[in-house]
Amino acid sequence: MAAGSNPTPEAFPSTDGARASHAAAPRLTVVLTRPAGQSDALAQMLHGEGVATIEFPLIDIAKADDEAPLRAALASLDRYALVVFVSPNAVDYAFASHDAIWPHALPVGVVGPGSVAALAKHGVEAPAHRVISPVASATSADNNDSDGARFDSEALYAALETLLGDNAFEGKRVLIVRGDGGREWLADRLREAGAEVETVAAYRRLVPDPSIGAWSRIHALLSDESKTPHAWLVTSSEGVRNLAELAQDHLTATEQAQLKHASFVAPHPRIAETARALGFDSITVSGAGDERIARTLLSLAAPPEVQPVQSNPAQERMSDTNASTTPTPNPAPRPANTLPPNQPFTPYEMQQPKPKGNGLLWVVIALVLFAAVAGGIALNRRIIKLDQQLSHRQQTNDAQTAELRVKTEQAVATVRQADAQIAQLEGKLADAQSSQQALQQQYADLARNRDDWTMAEVGQMLSAASEQLQLTGNTQLALFALQSADTRLAASDGAQVVAVRKAIAQDIDKLKSAPSTDLTGLAIKLDNAIDQIDQLPLSGEAPIAHASPHASTPKDIDRVAAATGEPKWKAWWNQFIAGIGQQLTSLVQVRRIDNADAMLVAPDQGYFVRENLKMRLLSARLALLSRNQTTLKSDLQAADNALARYFDASSKQVQTVRDLVKQVEDGSGAVDVPNLDTSLQAVHQYRNRG
Repeated sequence: MAAGSNPTPEAFPSTDGARASHAAAPRLTVVLTRPAGQSDALAQMLHGEGVATIEFPLIDIAKADDEAPLRAALASLDRYALVVFVSPNAVDYAFASHDAIWPHALPVGVVGPGSVAALAKHGVEAPAHRVISPVASATSADNNDSDGARFDSEALYAALETLLGDNAFEGKRVLIVRGDGGREWLADRLREAGAEVETVAAYRRLVPDPSIGAWSRIHALLSDESKTPHAWLVTSSEGVRNLAELAQDHLTATEQAQLKHASFVAPHPRIAETARALGFDSITVSGAGDERIARTLLSLAAPPEVQPVQSNPAQERMSDTNASTTPTPNPAPRPANTLPPNQPFTPYEMQQPKPKGNGLLWVVIALVLFAAVAGGIALNRRIIKLDQQLSHRQQTNDAQTAELRVKTEQAVATVRQADAQIAQLEGKLADAQSSQQALQQQYADLARNRDDWTMAEVGQMLSAASEQLQLTGNTQLALFALQSADTRLAASDGAQVVAVRKAIAQDIDKLKSAPSTDLTGLAIKLDNAIDQIDQLPLSGEAPIAHASPHASTPKDIDRVAAATGEPKWKAWWNQFIAGIGQQLTSLVQVRRIDNADAMLVAPDQGYFVRENLKMRLLSARLALLSRNQTTLKSDLQAADNALARYFDASSKQVQTVRDLVKQVEDGSGAVDVPNLDTSLQAVHQYRNRG
């Protein structure tokens, strides 16, 4: 739809993204496709000029899936010589993860004025900080011409080279904060300049899902009945692609055709190229910045100028005469692309009184005709002469073009030959660099002296001793390794070798003062306990002597009665009762079992009880050797409980095994095993001294 056509009095409602600042019909309706909340300033500028807006975001911005790389990079800004933010979104999301004050000495590069404003919002602005961005030329700024300003990666790289110098990036680290994905042009150019470039994602872009209300306004805007002039503002190539995808899913074929012919405004030529490639045929490049975009949109809203209609001299004279004799009011405004209305015609006889004679009039007409014929002949000769001159110049230009074409072909052939020679030279240069690197490596290997070899051997020895110490806790073996390493280094008197020997002496004192645990002896005790499990009696399995009635030999009643002073019958009765009691005692035996479930163990289940006890003791042995104190205590406690619950506590063998378990538990106290970190760190510092 043409931008200069008359708008209809219908206006879109101001809710849910559509606004209008005037009660009358808007001059133009602009669809703003920036992410939500990023078009407020531009919308206010357009509303002040009577232009309505509809917010229809084509990109949603969200946090990056993994913010750890961004936070790690921002936490170590002192490593970088330059930080580049590719967009205002990158600035906002980066500073949301960075609470510290931005270093004043660290330069910041940004692509456009929006990013400069975003940095200023977070306190990073000139002159306290150095902010580098592309700047439009003075001529373009004076003329308010958006084509003079270019805000992209190419312009930013040119600004960085101008302000920092051509070789400023050699060997320096550069951090680029951007969204997920994006162009690699700036990163590639910085790498070619010798910089070590790191890129981190501060946000990610998503395809939005517009609401039904938003789609209803777009349908009304693209319908055949709608006469509202409108334009679309697209600020990213990805947004244009999202619009094409969403249009295929939500718009009819007629609406898609209307959308293809609608007016589009893009701030960068690259976005315009993407739009043309997708079939949008009316794109205007405005330049970066809200002011340039607003000027371009307002130019689309202004009505076109009316071109004057040419007429013959007679009509002009009659119009002038009519205008002088018959005054007319100011004409009403006409629609665009329409001819102006004819002035009312008044006959010549009504303008002036009829002359009395026509002789003078015929003389004037004859002179005018003669002058017209003479002028026509002269003009025809002039045209023929100009045609001959143009033909001669065309032939001359053709000859020069042919000669230039031949020279161009020769230059191209020369350039190709030069390119081939340069490629050969580059290959030879690469071979020479490879040879130089190989020689440097050989020289470095030959330059290593005796102390280096000795230190390397000591390092291997200490590493093996440290691993053995951590695995087995054998401090004696580690102490022997340290003493051997100190003996090997005693022949050298270098300052760094002395420092390594001091570190080894500290570790030797640490090992000597560390308490030791006899793990081997404790493991042997557990092995002895395991070997005796099969012979231990379960509760109720202790052998019982053969039960038979027996009594002591009867005593002499007379002697007993005389000794006690009791009657004979009473002495006889006491002896009789004692004999019966002895016989009954020999027939009945009473045992005490504290755990009733031990009596429920069948004889064939005793095998499983003993095997489970063995497995507990074996697990305790492994935990002892691996210094797993928690597992060791648990297994020993479980084994002791099983011995007390299912085995005969009165048996000496059971008591012996329980005593062995108790000795292992008491002797396996947790002892912190020392390490050899001091010696290993000293050796590492020696080997990295250069």
